[in-house]
Amino acid sequence: MRAHPLRLQPGQDLRDALEETTRQLGSQAAFVVQGIGSLGVAQLRFAGIAQPTELRADLEILTLAGSIAPDGAHLHISVSDAAGRLYGGHVARGCIVRTTAEILLALLPDHAFSRETDPQTGFMELRIRARDA
Repeated sequence: MRAHPLRLQPGQDLRDALEETTRQLGSQAAFVVQGIGSLGVAQLRFAGIAQPTELRADLEILTLAGSIAPDGAHLHISVSDAAGRLYGGHVARGCIVRTTAEILLALLPDHAFSRETDPQTGFMELRIRARDA
């Protein structure tokens, strides 16, 4: 495992930036270990709902975790607003960094991830393989 700390800048799309960073690093398997920072816009897909919900406010990122494969990321986030209300769900495209996002990626050079339809769940799920040397 190789650790890769990362800081995202204001205006960056959280999901796009994480996927692009792992591509640029040549990683075929990565995990977001943790992330903190802030968002001005959050696009969260709540459990059991197909479309994301947009939140526009000054939001603090309390937790961020997930996996990143070359064909996409599966990320979960919890954010709080100025009143302390907590929201959490899947990270969709359109989560825009407000001031900063400080993230620790764990790159797994001996593995390759992909997303494939799981007949049991009907969803695109993580497939883990040993990476060819």
